[in-house]
Amino acid sequence: MTIGNIDLGERPLLLAPMEDVTDASFRFICKEFGADMMYTEFISSDGLIRDAKKSLAKLVTYGYEAPIGIQIYGNIPEAMVDAARMAERAAEIAGGHGADIVDINFGCPVNKIARRGAGSGMMREPDKMVEITRQVVEAVKLPVTVKTRLGWDEDSKIIVELAERLQDTGIQALTIHGRTRCQMYKGEADWTLIGKVKENPRMHIPIIGNGDIDSPVKAREAFERYGVDGIMIGRATYGHPWIFREIKHYLSTGELMPPMGVIERVELSKRHLAKSIEVKGEKVGILEMRRHLSCYFKGLPDFKETRLKLVTLNDPEELYRTLDYIAEKWGSITEIC
Repeated sequence: MTIGNIDLGERPLLLAPMEDVTDASFRFICKEFGADMMYTEFISSDGLIRDAKKSLAKLVTYGYEAPIGIQIYGNIPEAMVDAARMAERAAEIAGGHGADIVDINFGCPVNKIARRGAGSGMMREPDKMVEITRQVVEAVKLPVTVKTRLGWDEDSKIIVELAERLQDTGIQALTIHGRTRCQMYKGEADWTLIGKVKENPRMHIPIIGNGDIDSPVKAREAFERYGVDGIMIGRATYGHPWIFREIKHYLSTGELMPPMGVIERVELSKRHLAKSIEVKGEKVGILEMRRHLSCYFKGLPDFKETRLKLVTLNDPEELYRTLDYIAEKWGSITEIC
């Protein structure tokens, strides 16, 4: 699968952009486990053009992450164009590697985004969505991609026609989450319409499927049954970034890997913590690692007291000692339920 001149190989696995999750340290870990392409957390076009500190900070990427996309969202065409140009100049503006792709988020279902017409809120204004996309494509030289959903609700699943229209603007790939906006993340993702988009003889750009891929078996089914060019994985990576390695192993051998044991998870946690501190400094790096540290050990028996330490300690040495304690006490466990 190629996006522009970026070759991602056969059956690539992509890390979905997730706010407050897919920061640089988590992306580092996912890349280590085989993610073929990753994206920044989504960035407000309004925030970028106002030079908001938080938005500008998300522009920073690193060479080892390549290829990486910078994802923007918004509902004002002029702001989206300006934000796309800033994303294209990310290395100049914020330092680091910069962007290999500009991705447009038309899929976020969160109320504060969608209700004001951005993210998946654009599904109610497909003409405007297409026009914004066209203007962004024309404004930058980097490949532009789009991530969206099936429609606004059950009565407006417009993705098959919309995919053609988005392709005609010049985008280089389309990611489809198999739910409507009104579904949020509830119920099962419907991959049948993703398959219909892929089967459409008019479609020639890569189609990437997203939604409920939480195991190697489901990943293989998505490729074989629906014919997608790539798979994007989101929530299933949370506390389980090694899912990329598991899926690739299964796709190539047909065999499931043994589950990751506690000792391996402790070593992973240490690497992740060290990278978070390196990227964001000690205070913020520890604070933003808490959600990950607790998830890495979810399911351990009699873990409540130790979990409390992981989400309250502020001293890195104490955190490392706590991780060593986890290895000592639960290290013999090779599978966490």
